[in-house]
Amino acid sequence: MQAIIDATESFVKQALTGAEGGHDWWHIYRVWQQARHIAAKEQVDMLVVELAALLHDIADSKFHNGDELVGPAKAAAFLQTQPVPQHVTDHVVNIVKHISFKGGNNAREFYSPELGVVQDADRLDALGAVGIARAFNYGGFKNRALYDPAIAPQLNMTKEEYKHSAAPTINHFYEKLLLLKDRMNTATGKALAEERHAFMEAYLQQFYREWNGES
Repeated sequence: MQAIIDATESFVKQALTGAEGGHDWWHIYRVWQQARHIAAKEQVDMLVVELAALLHDIADSKFHNGDELVGPAKAAAFLQTQPVPQHVTDHVVNIVKHISFKGGNNAREFYSPELGVVQDADRLDALGAVGIARAFNYGGFKNRALYDPAIAPQLNMTKEEYKHSAAPTINHFYEKLLLLKDRMNTATGKALAEERHAFMEAYLQQFYREWNGES
C-alpha cells in the first residue's frame, strides 16, 4: 500500500507543478493529511481515502474550461498503472467525480463514507485562515474585484451559474464558504468547521469595518 501512496504522491506533485496557489500540491497535501486525521475516527478504507485525497484535484474543472471529465479520467488513467484492485480504482474515481461543491444545490448522485471523509477534508481547506488566503489568491488569479457593495451575493445559483460566476471574492464567502459548516459529513469535520467558520465571520466583520473606514 505504501508504495502505491508514494507513487501517487510523486505523480500529483509533478502534475501540479506551477498550479495556481490555492489548488497546488500544498492544497493536496493539506487535504491528504486532514483526511487521514478524520479517517482515523471513521470506519473507512484507508487506501481509498488516501488515493482519493491525493487525486481529488488532479485536474480541477476550473482550469480545464469547465470540463468535469478530465479529473476522473486522469485519476483513472494513473491508477491503471498501479497494482490497485479495480473496485478501489472505481471507488476513487467516483469520489473524484463527485467531491466538488458545484453550487451546493444539487442532489447527491453518489456517496460513501470515504467520500464523506475526503469531502470534509477538502471543504475544511476552504475554511479558516487558509480558506481566506485561497479565496483571495484565486480571485487575484482571475483578476476579480475584492468587493463591490453594488454586487449582491447570489445564494441560489444553478450549477452552471456557479461555475461561470465572476463575482467579487467577498461574495464567494456567502455563495460557498459560509455554507460549508452545515454541509460537513463527519463529526470530526463538523467540529473543525465550527472553529474555522467562526474565524471567517470575525474576519468579515473586520473587513467591513476597514472597508468603511471605521476605527
